[in-house]
Amino acid sequence: MSERKKNHMRLELDAVSENESFARVAVASFFTTLDPTLEEIADIKTAVSEAVTNAIIHGYEEKGGTIYVECSYEERRIRIQVEDKGIGIEDIEKAKEPLFTTKADMERSGMGFVFMEVFMDELEVWSEPGKGTIITMQKTLSGSRE
Repeated sequence: MSERKKNHMRLELDAVSENESFARVAVASFFTTLDPTLEEIADIKTAVSEAVTNAIIHGYEEKGGTIYVECSYEERRIRIQVEDKGIGIEDIEKAKEPLFTTKADMERSGMGFVFMEVFMDELEVWSEPGKGTIITMQKTLSGSRE
């Protein structure tokens, strides 16, 4: 009987733009033991980048705070959770609409949730105004790079 392959990690980052690239690389590196394809690594990086950027710009409105990134896998099923304790989202369904943004003055595209949904198999968003937002993304990796 083979042992199930499981692992878990948690990062705690300051909500500053310099940490977005660190988060995406750290998360992608965590999953490399599963031998994902280059496309799967790119998908993971993009999804994490969008979630962390949303926390910085929308959750904390670039005023600082802490972002929590938690990753785990069991077999080839990966799970990524990005959490902030920022202002929260008033209307999640509206926020998930393509091109919707509350920061048009900052030239935000309003495509963050769309990218997360496209690049991951599942996307769940929990948010409460004044309490923060938790984004949970899951994906089953296809196989090795061979």
